[in-house]
Order: sequence, then structure tokens, then C-alpha cells
Amino acid sequence: MPLRAVAEVNLAAIERNVGLLRRRVAHHAPGHGARLCAVVKADGYGHGAAQTARAAVQRGAELLAVATASEALELRRAGLGAPILILGAVSPQELPDALEARAELVVWDQGFVHEIAEASADATAAGERAAPRLHVKLDTGLGRLGTRSVEQALEVVRAVINGAPALELAGVMTHLATADSDHGFAGKQLDAFTPFVAQARALARTEIVAHAANSAATLLISESHLDLVRVGIAIYGADPLNDDPSAQGLEPALALRSYVAAVKPIAPGESAGYGRHFIATQASHIATLPIGYGDGLPRALADNCDVLIGGRRYPLRGMISMDNITVEVGPEPVVQVGDTATLIGTDGDQRQTAEDLARRIGTINYEVLCGISRRVPRIYHRDGVRVE
Repeated sequence: MPLRAVAEVNLAAIERNVGLLRRRVAHHAPGHGARLCAVVKADGYGHGAAQTARAAVQRGAELLAVATASEALELRRAGLGAPILILGAVSPQELPDALEARAELVVWDQGFVHEIAEASADATAAGERAAPRLHVKLDTGLGRLGTRSVEQALEVVRAVINGAPALELAGVMTHLATADSDHGFAGKQLDAFTPFVAQARALARTEIVAHAANSAATLLISESHLDLVRVGIAIYGADPLNDDPSAQGLEPALALRSYVAAVKPIAPGESAGYGRHFIATQASHIATLPIGYGDGLPRALADNCDVLIGGRRYPLRGMISMDNITVEVGPEPVVQVGDTATLIGTDGDQRQTAEDLARRIGTINYEVLCGISRRVPRIYHRDGVRVE
């Protein structure tokens, strides 16, 4: 009998996606060689951070990015030696973990720069640890982290430079708000970022990198590539436009599967699931699958989703509960107990993507993938060959 729920992750697909993205960057900027940063935050967008990070580095990613200090430390403890950039805010309480992980940090406030310098000075002076590498962030329109003031950002640049040898200026960055939807606004952000990059480089004593592009910009806005692209959702084979991965040449790496635990008849007037949201109007059969919102299957998909079994599509019927869903398999079912059931992935010539599920409930593929819970085992393989 299969596992009650399992996420199968094809590391070879991740490697091919990274290879594709590196070729796209090289094609758009021949001879320039923008580097690729693989974003593996949120447990590798639900795919497993350490495993996907190794696959990305294997195929040429030169930098890894996470959102938190604990995520950086987790990668280090898993044996990853590549440079790691923490994209999110780091509190003073989290700073020791970030420094232990030898992570590069994003800064936009002089006070935090001084805190980093004080926290790292002794270890740096003793030669126990290299000086923390910092990336100064200018907010050109996303409106979250970073300063909107170019002058303030340049003061932060100066603070980092003046903090040497306890600190090192690694780069400057911004974050595009509409690379997936409004290239005009993205262009305005890049126009605002470009003079800041030039001014920061004029101040810097060593070479620094400039970076702005996310997955959508990497695929669609070549002028955003600069020295480094930060690619997240696309390395997992999901479409940053929330449409069709194959249209971008991407290969989904994750399949979410369960199995048929029971099949039984349902008569007109009988119901399936909490609240009797589905009441049969004709004789049929209901298959129960042991997967639910406790595994990350959004409850909003109730009566609004297909399940692939034996190369056929069957409608999900009734409410999604924490641990089970029910599927109508017809008056004369060919479905049997033990059959594999696919929520995300392919079965025969049928396919259902994270984007398909996301559009049904008005969300994005990011949320669907990141929502797959920890209690769902991740099984790793390379094109069907199991990887332990």
C-alpha cells in the first residue's frame, strides 16, 4: 500500500530548470555572465531546502538565498558550503545564528550595520570568521524592506565601508514589484536603481554586485539581470506568471500523491463529508483518499478540484477534512483500493499543476507549494531513480 500522502521531488528536474535559467541569462547577456542565486527559503518552497539547494549548486548556482537566520543555519548544518544570502529582516536576537551560518545580510539602516560590526568584530579580528558580507537595499517601489532614500542608502554604503575590516560591502540590491505583470513599472524601478548602483560603486573600495531580478524578471526582463539573478519559484519548475510552466520551458519538480483507501457505493440522497455539502443525485461510488488540509490541501478546493487516478480525472466531492477527501468515481468504478491518486503531477496523459489548483481558488502556485505540510514525506528521485 502506498504512503497516505507523499510529495515526490525530482531533483533532476530542478537541475534542468537551473540549467535552463543559466542559459537564459547567458543568452541575454553574452560575455557578461550574470550569476545565479537559487532561492531556497520556506523549505525550498515546500520541496526541501537542503536537497534542492544541493541540486541547484550541482547545476551551477553560485549563491543560495533564504529568508531567515534559522534557514541559513539549517543549510550550513546540512553541509552546504555555498555562500548564503539572508533576504529578510534579521533581529538582534537572530544575528548570532546568521553570523554562525556565515551568511551574507541585507541592510538598509546604519544602526543595524553598527550592530553587525560590534557582534562580529572579535571573531573577525581573531581570524575565526571572515567579515560579514552585506548587501545594501534600496526600495525602488516594492514598499517593504529597504530605504526609499538614495541618500540614506548611500550613507548605509559608507557605514559598511567604514566598518571594515569587521564588515565587507558585497553588493547593492532592489526588489521588483511587478515583473510578472507590469513591465513599465519594473522599468521605472530599474531606472531608479541604476544611478544608485553607479554611486555605490564609486564609493566602494572593492568590486560589488548589483542585483534586482526575481524569477519573472529573469525570464522576461533581460535588462534586469545585472550581475546576479535571484531565482526562486522557477527553479522548482513552477511558472512565476501562475500560468503554464511548459510555456516557459520549465519542468515541475514536485508531484503530490495519495492513494485510494476505500471505495463504496453512494445512493441518491446520501452524502459524503462534513456538512453534507455533497449529496448524491444518482447512484455512484465514492473513493476516500487519506489526505486533507492537514497535509496542505487547501480547504477552498472542496467541490472544486480533480484527482487523477488510473489516467482518468475524477471530481473531488464534498468538504475537504483534515485527513481525508472524497472523490466520485462513477456508477461502475474501475478504481480500486490501493490505486495511486495524484493531486499535483501527471498520471498517464493527464496532468494537474500547482498553477491549476491555484487558479481554482484565486491564489498563486507559491502558496499551494509552500502549503504542503511537514507531515507529508518528501521522497527524492532523479527521473524515477530513488535518491536517499
